[in-house]
Order: sequence, then structure tokens, then C-alpha cells
Amino acid sequence: MPITDTPDRYGSISRFFHWAIAALVVWQLVTASARFLFEDSWLDELLWGSHKPVGLTILVLMLLRVSWALINQRRRPARVNLASHLGHVALYGLLILIPSIALLRQYGSGRAFSPFGIELMAGFEGDEIAWMEAPANLLHGWLGWALFALALGHVVMAVLHRVSRHSPDVLPRMTNVTPRD
Repeated sequence: MPITDTPDRYGSISRFFHWAIAALVVWQLVTASARFLFEDSWLDELLWGSHKPVGLTILVLMLLRVSWALINQRRRPARVNLASHLGHVALYGLLILIPSIALLRQYGSGRAFSPFGIELMAGFEGDEIAWMEAPANLLHGWLGWALFALALGHVVMAVLHRVSRHSPDVLPRMTNVTPRD
């Protein structure tokens, strides 16, 4: 498997970013669902502590993924259609926007943030910064649920493209499955 993308398939680095981020998004769905359905339960307590560090990891991986996509722009497989392109733009946008506004809220709250034991924000004394907290307070949860719905649609469309004889089989681009005949 080549490291870089080709016109027929994504390379190993693009695949790593895709599947690592997909797994982390599923984990975020699990932690958010536990928080939503079982707030203050043992399950919520067990899972919720990973939500912020995993969100930061998604942001870092997405920034690297976008950079890698730009480097490989001329080699990547062609777009299927405008709808798929816009869907990918929306996925990428949400995967960057959601953790970004969460980080802004974290800083504005004045609370420290040390993901994986690395001090990213020391926190501060004094009043919270309302304008930094407002975007995430208003949108973070809703955008997260929208991301999960869009990701589910992404999976459904990949499967539909696989089984439909009237559209290109896109699944082999990002997996090792054999293209359909």
C-alpha cells in the first residue's frame, strides 16, 4: 500500500487519519450518549473524563488530515459528485469546529485543562469570559449530534454506493475490500 494517495485509492496515511478519527468519533458518541442518558451515573463517571482529551485528539488529527489532503490534492481519487463533496466538507468542518469551540469555552471558563497529563491551559482566577463560553454553550452539543447524524449518513452512502450498480464503488478507496465487478 502506498503512503501517498493515488487516483484509485487513498494511501496508508489518509486511511490512518480516516479510521482513527472514525473510531474516536464513535467513542465521543458513546461518551456523549452516556452523559445524556445516564448523567451522574457510574457509567457517566467512568466515560466522561475522556471526552475532552479525545476531542482535542480529534482536532489535532483533523488539522494534520487537512494538511495531508492538501499535500495530496492532485493525487487523490476524484469526487463522486457535488453532494458527496459538500458532505465531506461538512464533516471536516464540524470535526474542526466542534472541538475548537469547546477549547474556547474551556479557556473562557478559567478552568485548567491538562489532557493526557500535559498542561494545555493553566486556568485563571477571576470572572469567566462569557463571550468565549457562549458559542460552545449554544452549539457544541447540537453540532455534535449533527456530526453523528452526518457520519451515519456517510457510512450509509458508502454502503449504498457499494451495492448500487448505478454509482461508483467508493468503499475500496478507503478499505482493502475488492472492488465490485
